[in-house]
Amino acid sequence: LTAMGEPSMDPTIAPDSTAQQDSLFSMMDVFLISLITGLFTYWFFFRKKKEEVPDLPKMQSVAAPVRDSSFIEKMKKTGRNIVVFYGSQTGTAEEFANRLSKDAHRYGLRGMAADPEEYDLSDLSRLSEIDKSLAVFCMATYGEGDPTDNAQDFYDWLQEADADLSGLRFAVFGLGNKTYEHFNAMGKYVDKRLEELGAQRIFELGLGDDDGNLEEDFITWREQFWPAVCEHFGVEATGEESSIRQYELVVHTDVNMNKVYTGEMGRLKSYENQKPPFDAKNPFLAQVTENRKLNEGGERHLMHLELDISNSKIRYESGDHVAVYPANDSSLVNQIGEILGTDLDTVMSLNNLDEESNKKHPFPCPTSYRTALTYYLDITNPPRTNVLYELAQYATDAGEQERLRKMASSAAEGKALYLSWVVEARRNILAILQDMPSLRPPIDHLCELLPRLQARYYSIASSSKVHPNSIHICAVTVEYETKTGRLNKGVATNWLKSKVPDQNGSSSLVPMYVRKSQFRLPFKPSTPVIMIGPGTGIAPFIGFIQERAWLKQQGKEVGETVLYYGCRHEREDYLYREELARFQKEGVLTQLNVAFSRDQAEKVYVQHLLKKNKENVWKLIDEGMAHIYVCGDARNMARDVQNTFYEIVSEFGSMSQPQAVDYVKKLMTKGRYSLDVWS
Repeated sequence: LTAMGEPSMDPTIAPDSTAQQDSLFSMMDVFLISLITGLFTYWFFFRKKKEEVPDLPKMQSVAAPVRDSSFIEKMKKTGRNIVVFYGSQTGTAEEFANRLSKDAHRYGLRGMAADPEEYDLSDLSRLSEIDKSLAVFCMATYGEGDPTDNAQDFYDWLQEADADLSGLRFAVFGLGNKTYEHFNAMGKYVDKRLEELGAQRIFELGLGDDDGNLEEDFITWREQFWPAVCEHFGVEATGEESSIRQYELVVHTDVNMNKVYTGEMGRLKSYENQKPPFDAKNPFLAQVTENRKLNEGGERHLMHLELDISNSKIRYESGDHVAVYPANDSSLVNQIGEILGTDLDTVMSLNNLDEESNKKHPFPCPTSYRTALTYYLDITNPPRTNVLYELAQYATDAGEQERLRKMASSAAEGKALYLSWVVEARRNILAILQDMPSLRPPIDHLCELLPRLQARYYSIASSSKVHPNSIHICAVTVEYETKTGRLNKGVATNWLKSKVPDQNGSSSLVPMYVRKSQFRLPFKPSTPVIMIGPGTGIAPFIGFIQERAWLKQQGKEVGETVLYYGCRHEREDYLYREELARFQKEGVLTQLNVAFSRDQAEKVYVQHLLKKNKENVWKLIDEGMAHIYVCGDARNMARDVQNTFYEIVSEFGSMSQPQAVDYVKKLMTKGRYSLDVWS
């Protein structure tokens, strides 16, 4: 051992140690080679994965345009030659578009209704590739001359487009309301702009007025529109209007109830598993934390509600609108079920017979008849004439069938009967079924025909600066007796009235989302504001005043804040009396002018108080560059207030009436005269 441990040239030892070294190196080599090979292999496969990852999105992006953004290709594929685009906020324009597209088959043509939001409208220039092609536009005007949400992109494209539409044939029907300043602005703009881009108008612009009889306006236009189409294309009607089902019924006897819709607007189970962002197709379920009666007397019920939006990531500004999805009264739903002898808890689907249609169902399916009639369908408004026409076939009494067909006809006598018996008598579908004992349609066809129940919009009565986690609503319940002696109730307001704050139940939940508005406080807090809002028109101004108070607390210079408010009786329906008195005491509300219309022999309204203070009003407008805001009834109040401003401007601005009108219109253009009105 000693010899081995020392440096020695003993030959018997040397070969042994060399062999051991050779063996050791070969093992080391194998180990190193294995290690290097292993590392290289691992790196190679790891690197392969790293390289392949970017390829996956590429594959997806190739497949992404599965959504058919070309309506031309879709029309060619399905043999359509008429496309009816709709700009719809409440569903009426969409309904009219569906009726027109359905009409086309009577003339040997094939139509399709289309949402402009789902397609690339620059393809309009290619429509001439299709024989006997025509584009029809049913365009509603929203708010103060604005396009509807789904037509905003189309409107933007029209403004910027320099396309050559010389091969396009078109017609436009506008849906508006004459009580609004910009009556049918969207319909008029689309009609004018398409012609400017070279398109050929084959029938005159139709202007429907919802303040009058929109249904009659549409029927009158439609009955002249189709003969013009026939003349242009050299075609003839192939027969009488016939009832063609758009959807087929499928009853589910053995279904997983987790796959059944229970009132959701979009994604199944979205009310159980809430995910932002929240919008029309994905509303947020807000808890009602306060619901108090505002008025001290009188027959009406005016209420203040507070919706909790904590953890929703919903943001709003003073002046925005909150949309709520109401539910129909269960007693009305039950009566429809009883009168039609239907088990309302039957689970079913209505599937579109046109497999190429983007709209697979008229409402979320599968669902029960009870859910459809409660959450998805409008059962309280008088049905339109097309519904009566389709239902007529089910009336076993010849007189009732003839009456229904007459009301659905374009004859003057039929129109007059529809106006008096349905519209003016405010007969809803239940009332019609009750008053026509032989009319017992299949409930699935009735569900197919009834329009969708729409969200209701309310001006938000709070400021997010003061109430970031809640949205306040001010509303009056609608309730009236019809000419037939029935008591009709407003769907949303009576449903909201029943929403009592509840710590753990679902009874106080309200599906809602926020719709942005142009009704905004001036950018500079020092700018004076004149607010005119009688009745529930005070709602956005409560938010405005709250915000001005908050700005003042932040040390900002806040300009004059002037309110003109009106109600019937001081002791009955003076809304937010205490809050307004407090704001005035704190110096935020610099002027509080209240008109009590029925507390004296002669009625006094907000416009009378404006006239009384006309000198001060003019000074604020002319010298203070004040912003004017009007909220409430469009039919009378907003018009009367505007006329009063014409008078004030004319008198103190030394202008003629036309000059004064022009002056006020310019204030509107500059955003210094804003309206948030309804009819």
